[in-house]
Amino acid sequence: MSSNNTSTTVDDRPAGDTTRRHVQVLIVGSGLSGLGTAIRLSQHGVTDYLVIERGPDVGGTWRDNTYPGAGCDVPSHLYSYSFALNPGWSRSFSPQAEIERYLREVADRYGVRDKHKFDCAMTAARWIDADGRWEVDTSDGAFTADFVVSAAGVLAEPNLPDIKGISSFEGEIFHSARWNHDASLAGKKVAVIGTGSSAVQIVPSIAPEVERLDVYQRTATWVMPQLNRPYLAPERFAFKHVPGLQRLIRALIYTTRELFVITQVKYPWTGLLLEAVGRVKMRLEIRDPEKRRKVLPTHRVGCKRMLVSNKFYGALDRDNVDLVTDGIAEVRARSIVTEDGTEREVDAIVLATGFHVADSPTFNLYTGRDGRTVSEAADAEGYQMYKGTTVANFPNMFFMLGANSGLNYTSLIYIIESQINYIVDAISTMRARGLQSFEVKVDTQRAYNKALEPKMARTVWVNGGCTSWFLDKHGNNSALWPDFSFRYRKLVRHFDIEAYDTTASTR
Repeated sequence: MSSNNTSTTVDDRPAGDTTRRHVQVLIVGSGLSGLGTAIRLSQHGVTDYLVIERGPDVGGTWRDNTYPGAGCDVPSHLYSYSFALNPGWSRSFSPQAEIERYLREVADRYGVRDKHKFDCAMTAARWIDADGRWEVDTSDGAFTADFVVSAAGVLAEPNLPDIKGISSFEGEIFHSARWNHDASLAGKKVAVIGTGSSAVQIVPSIAPEVERLDVYQRTATWVMPQLNRPYLAPERFAFKHVPGLQRLIRALIYTTRELFVITQVKYPWTGLLLEAVGRVKMRLEIRDPEKRRKVLPTHRVGCKRMLVSNKFYGALDRDNVDLVTDGIAEVRARSIVTEDGTEREVDAIVLATGFHVADSPTFNLYTGRDGRTVSEAADAEGYQMYKGTTVANFPNMFFMLGANSGLNYTSLIYIIESQINYIVDAISTMRARGLQSFEVKVDTQRAYNKALEPKMARTVWVNGGCTSWFLDKHGNNSALWPDFSFRYRKLVRHFDIEAYDTTASTR
């Protein structure tokens, strides 16, 4: 492993130069995971790294998702790095633009922007066993790296529905994560396909301006109240100037959110109280009994990601909004036809159909030691990793928010920072011991995943009566961590080198 720890700046090679540039650590993606990793590496003296980002700036999900009403469903004080609290949040739940601005300010504050190469998409990455390093191809240069951190994000690749005739539609059509701001929806007949986290924000935002809005729902999901309010000037002053206040509030929010583990993981029957809240909310906010019937979920609360909104049901109750629960048979040039034969004229279609998570297209880009990609390994063995961060057959590689490390009840930043600690400790350990490569032992990875099975078996995600994006193609919940988040942090507090096969450095 290279011991060169000199500062690395953006690539300044002459145009057309195809030689590979070497860095010690290559980070793929600059959302919350990649940006946080870059900052922590710098703080721990690892400066020979580069972040490649396919977009024009940092921000990831919060740069790309600019749809009307976009915001966070995790309380603001919990949705920030622990080392970079933001006393200036305007609301208890922050809007998209504010989070994006926060991430840009953090990048500037910690001086890592010059360690980025923007508008640079990774096209392939291969482990070269003879060299003990990675070769990485991008849209803007070729690289080698001792370590690769995949921080592409779990909400980065839009999931486009496979609907008959959808490519023949002649009106405006776009995914919620690729919102076309040049397309005016005012006075038009619009269809929103999907009723997940994005849709519950989009529908209330556009319903007042469109002529008619058809909302296509495949599965009803529980919607809970959102205690969202603006912070007063005295509160923001106190957050900034009263020592420890913001950290205290953050700790209280964190503790409260952890209680959802009881409902979703430990004792799912306790979710009946939340379901009662959801039923009351429906009755108070939707006048039409037929629409109330349609939005009533048939699964247990928490089986799918719970939604929070104070406006969604009210928007569905509008006279110009129709909730369609019949499946879509086909899309025609200017209409959508449902399975019952009804044809609805439409001028624009918004695809609020979520993202590829366990089947992310980025997994096709990484080729491991035995010649298989991450996708091919997952097809054969299921989507499994060790501690959600490393995987057999992929030496010297870390996955951010990998298999069974996600959360659906609190801030993912808590998990991200836990994994960053593990990564930094791993790289420091490798340097200190003069090691070139590490790869998690196959038996260790299998035993780890086997130990998760009884925990997962009792969760509402498995027993709640629904299908969701939490499940992979094998029907396994490979997305979520089945326990309290603080137990995951304890699990990855230190790099457990005994779980890995290692090789000594030859360089």
